[in-house]
Parts: sequence; structure tokens; C-alpha cells
Amino acid sequence: MNGMDKSPNAAPGLPPENPMDSGSQALSEALRSSFGIIKFVMVILIFVFLGSGIFIVGSQERAIILRMGRPVGTGEQALLGPGLHFSLPYPIDEHVKVSISGIQSITSTAGWYATTPAMEAAGTEPFPGATLNPAIDGYLITADANIVHSRATLNYRISEPVRFVFNFVNASNAVQHALDDALLYAGSHYKVDEILTRDIIGFRETVMRRVTQLVEERNLGVTVEQCTVKSIPPRQPNVRQAFDDVLKAEVNRGRLLTDARSTENQVTNRAGAEAANLINMAESDRVRFVNEVSSRADQFLQLLPQYKENPSLFVQQRLIGTMGRVLTNVQDKILVPESVDGNVRELRYILNRELPKPKSEETK
Repeated sequence: MNGMDKSPNAAPGLPPENPMDSGSQALSEALRSSFGIIKFVMVILIFVFLGSGIFIVGSQERAIILRMGRPVGTGEQALLGPGLHFSLPYPIDEHVKVSISGIQSITSTAGWYATTPAMEAAGTEPFPGATLNPAIDGYLITADANIVHSRATLNYRISEPVRFVFNFVNASNAVQHALDDALLYAGSHYKVDEILTRDIIGFRETVMRRVTQLVEERNLGVTVEQCTVKSIPPRQPNVRQAFDDVLKAEVNRGRLLTDARSTENQVTNRAGAEAANLINMAESDRVRFVNEVSSRADQFLQLLPQYKENPSLFVQQRLIGTMGRVLTNVQDKILVPESVDGNVRELRYILNRELPKPKSEETK
């Protein structure tokens, strides 16, 4: 009809199909392959995105999930224990891990001179300069209006994780500020000699007591474990020499006091030993004298009945016994008989008898 052939398979009302060239067919296959790769990558990214919300809480840790900045759960229920946990990926959720038994450590440099971690690791110090620079050098003003450098290191553990995380934007900074405050407070209550030599332990205990008080008053949710403090005099040469002289005098004073106490102890111990010896001797003499007097008293009491029975005979017997003891070692004994006529006989004794001459002199 109208000179045009119609195919018997052609659908009525549809335009005839135009055959695709090879370029269009290759482009279509490339786009189809690209869309498949993109779908595969998107599936992997979805799994990676979801897998990023998986986290592990250690045995010494607790975790808190924050959803849009708010904790999931209230109070202790917000704490996740050890194990595997899941949260929606960031920025929907984020998790915060808190160590409940690990020891945290902070250092206060509010009273320390300017230095760097690299210098401290190498064991070197910056040049002290002629004077302190208040813009970079920290120091403490003591109770007697002197200046010292002091640095405190505080070890603490988190005892209340919820309070530690949610009550403050940065609780670690709050603990740092409490330590700085405690160091400055303690420095203002101690003299320079006490901080450097005489009462180092007392100064450290004051810092620890003050920081513990501030932590409890501010409800930081931490428990103070240990505090160490290091103090040195100013490093400027003219000032350091004066401090060194004072330190030498202090050491010399301590040595003299130690020697004096040692001498005191020696003298005291020796005097105590001598006094104890004299007391013991006196006690022995007292006991011996008392025993002797007691023995003599007992002896007299035994002789008293004999004397009362016959006094003259008792006296005669005592006299004979006494003379016998006296004359035992006498060289010459003279017996004087009683006078027949009753007259008293005169006896004369030569008491200054010359010693007998040696036989050698008599022969001459």
C-alpha cells in the first residue's frame, strides 16, 4: 500500500526499531558495568559505616554512648561494662571510654620555670637568664616573701565515671586547676627553708590535702592516690649562690647538732651507767649493813638472858674471850699475879722498843 512494504511481525502503532551502532552498544555495556561496581562499593561502604559503630570495652574500663551529645541511659545504666558493644556511627552516636582502675597522672607547672619535654628527656635545662620572666617562668611566693620553683605530680583514678564525664566539659582540666591551686596555696603557707630543706614532707602533705579537699568540694568524681612535689631555689646565678650558702650553713648546722646530740647521748649514757653503778653499790652496802646489824641484834638478844642471869660472870667471860682474841698475835705476854698484900702493882710497858739489829752489824 502506497508502495511501502509492511512486515507481518511489526506491532501496529509502534515506530520501527532502529538498529544500534557498535559505539552506542559499548557505551551501554560500560555504563551497566559501572553501575554494578558502584552498587557493590556502596554496599561495602554501608557495611564499613555500620561496622564503625562496633567497639570493645576493656576489663578495666567503662563506656558511655552519646547520641546527639546526650547519654543513652541515666545514672549507672549509662555505663557499658567490659565486652563488645555497638553504637550508631558518628555523627549520630559516639562512645567515650573511661578507665575506672587505671591511674591517671597530671603535672602542675604553675610554679616551674619554662622548659620543654625534649629538654627534660635529654636532661638539659634552658639558660636561666639574669632575672625571671613572669610571662613564661612560673614560681611560688612563700610565706616569708621569697621565691622558689616547685612542680607537683598527682596520680588519681576515676571513681565516678558518669560524674567525671558529664559534670564538666573537661574534667581533666578541672583536676589540673585543682592541683595548681593546691600548689600555690601550700607555697603561701610555708617558708622557703621549710619548702627546700626543713619540712619537705609537710609541704608535700599540705599540697595533697589541699587538692583532695578541692576535688571533693567540686565533685570531680576522682580519688587522689599519690602526690609528689619537687622544689628548687631560683636558678639565677646571683640568687642561686645565696641559696647555696644558706644550704651549706643549714647542712653544717645539722652536722653540729648531730655531733652535739651524739656527745649528749654519750655523756648521758655514761652518767646514767655511773649513777646506776653507785646506786647498786649503795644498795649492796645497805643490804650488807642491815644484815650485819640485824645479825648483831640477834646475837645480843641471845646473850641478854645470860647477862641477866649473872652479870659479873658474863662480863668476865666476855673479857677473857676478847683478850684472847686481842693477844693472839702479841709477841710478849706478861702475866701479873695478884698482890698478896692487896696493894696495886705498877706495870710499865715499853712501846717504842727498837727493832733488833741485824746480825751482820752486831759482829762488827
